[in-house]
Formats: sequence, C-alpha cells, structure tokens
Amino acid sequence: MPLAGRCPQDALAHYPTHLLVRSFVHSFVRPLVRQESVAIKKIRVSGEEDGIHVTALREIKYLKELDHPNVVRLIEVISLKRSIALVFERMDTDLEEVIKDKTLVLSKGDIKAYMLGMLQALSHCHERWVLHRDIKPNNFLLSRDGKIKLTDFGLSRVYGSPDRKYSSQVFARWYRPPELLFGSTCYGPSVDVWALGCVFAELLMRKPWFAAESDVEVLSLIFNALGTPKGEDWGGLKNMPGLLKFPDRKGVPLKTQFPGVEAEALDLLSKMVALDARRRISAAGALEHAYFKANPPPTAPEHLPKPHKPEQPEEAKRKRGGRGTGNDDEEDEEDDEPKKQKDFGDVSKTLF
Repeated sequence: MPLAGRCPQDALAHYPTHLLVRSFVHSFVRPLVRQESVAIKKIRVSGEEDGIHVTALREIKYLKELDHPNVVRLIEVISLKRSIALVFERMDTDLEEVIKDKTLVLSKGDIKAYMLGMLQALSHCHERWVLHRDIKPNNFLLSRDGKIKLTDFGLSRVYGSPDRKYSSQVFARWYRPPELLFGSTCYGPSVDVWALGCVFAELLMRKPWFAAESDVEVLSLIFNALGTPKGEDWGGLKNMPGLLKFPDRKGVPLKTQFPGVEAEALDLLSKMVALDARRRISAAGALEHAYFKANPPPTAPEHLPKPHKPEQPEEAKRKRGGRGTGNDDEEDEEDDEPKKQKDFGDVSKTLF
C-alpha cells in the first residue's frame, strides 16, 4: 500500500491496536477491516540528527526484495512524526516455542517439514546474495496454518565481493560458527548454514546444542561434540585472527549424540556443521539431500503441532543465546546505504 496521498496517522488508524514490546521497537497485533490480522512493528527515531537506524533501513530493503512463501511478508511501511511503522503479515508463534513446549511430540515428518521450509527460505536469500546472519529458532515464525517463515533481517548483508570485510559479532553466540568465534571477517553463506544446522540439532534434541556463556566455552562444546580439527579439517580456521589452541579431542559420533535419529538426517547435519566452512553443504544442496527423499515424507503444514504454552515476552526471548551487534566496518556499508535518513518520505520512494 503506497504512502503517497495518505495521511500517516490515517494510514495507521485502520489497524485497531493490541500489544507487545521489543527493545527498540513496539510491536502491535491489529485486525484489518477484511478480517486479516497483521503485526505492526513501530520503530522510534532517536532524534533529528540520528534519523532511522541503519538496521531498520536494511530490514525494509531486504524484505521488499525477498518475495518467497517462507520469508515473512512486509505489507506496508507507514511514516509517522517520530517513528515509522512496519506492517507485517500476522504470525502466531515461532519455532522456539515449539521446541520448548515439551507437551508436543515432534515426529520425524514434523522435523523434516520444518527443515524443508527453513532451507527453502535460506536458499532463496542466498540465491539473491543476501546473508541473514541471525539464524535461530525464534527468527522462524509459524502461522496458524503451520507455514514457517524467516524474519528479522536487521543484521543481513549483501555478499559476493571477495575482499569485503564483515563483523564477526553476528548471530546469537549459540549459533555462531567456529570461524566467526575465531574472529573471521571474510565469510559467505556457509555461516547461515552452520546456524541452521544448530537449529536442526535443537529440533532433534529439544534443547540448544552449544549453549554457553562465552565464545571460548561455545568453541569447547563444538570441539567436544565434533572433534578438534586436524589436517585439512582446519581449512581457513588456522589463519583466523582470534585463533586459540584447544586440546585434541576425538568428538562423539552423531548417532551417539542423537540416538534413534535416522542416518540420512545425521548425514545432512554433519554436512551442515562441517568445521571447514568450504566443505559445508549449501542451502540449495541441502534441499537435494537424500534426507528429504527418504520416508517418512514431510508433514503437511496444516498438520504440524502447535505449542500450547503462552508466548514469552519478546524481550525475554531475545536474550536467548545473546545477539550479534553486526557493527561492520565503515567500508562495509554495501550498496551505499546511508547510516542516517532524516526524510521519511524519501525512504518510501527509495525502498518501494
């Protein structure tokens, strides 16, 4: 819905309000006149000099470019006097709520259905040269009819330039791959694949795989589970700026860590969490894996289980595993994106 010719307050008025608060935004759930529900994320502007934070601009930019059934839909952007309102399609819950609800039994077909939708979303992003950089369970939203959709593109970046440097302080710590934990600033889509591999493991275990309070502790858990790299397994890790020496560990076979899980699932997981980023399977390659061709087939979305517990407050959920800062270097402002934007009207013209 275009902004031109509409009073901002009138544009927002036809969305009656409900609640929810995030750290720097307010989120509201509002039913439309046509009985469709939407979620509204209201982003405050800190002042005339600061303008809209660049992460908000990036989120709008990428959501307008990424049109896919497994990516949350941005319906409208409304500029207000001291804020902007992002109007999204309404989603009922998220994958973290499913994982944590122990009253739910997740069948092999259920997990396969979730993985299929998440990989399709990630593959679409990578096909369009977008790194998400914040893959974790509560950034996958679930609709009432069981569809899973990727959200929160505030840390996303365009990739493809071989000499571009990025921040290593992205992703929640529990989902951060070893090369970022060692301080790498040159990376590609394999970082997203590692994080989704951790989400895959979390679906199988019903708890985070590498939950720890510091980067060193996360690396220790990774090497305990997968073994300390040796020879070619080090790949580019041995050249990382923050490299630390860890004791030699053999790791634990995945079939021991995930008893009862089918061989195809464990093979896919092993390829998603390869320690050498160059050997990690791509999202598109993962979709062609034998795991998705084997029985049982993925559960139909409308038959997927739904959590029974009420949602946690959003602020509490965002603390899970921390969150990356995403403060890339000055030269990493790809696409000449401005750090400040004072004219809301110009934002709508450039992003739509």
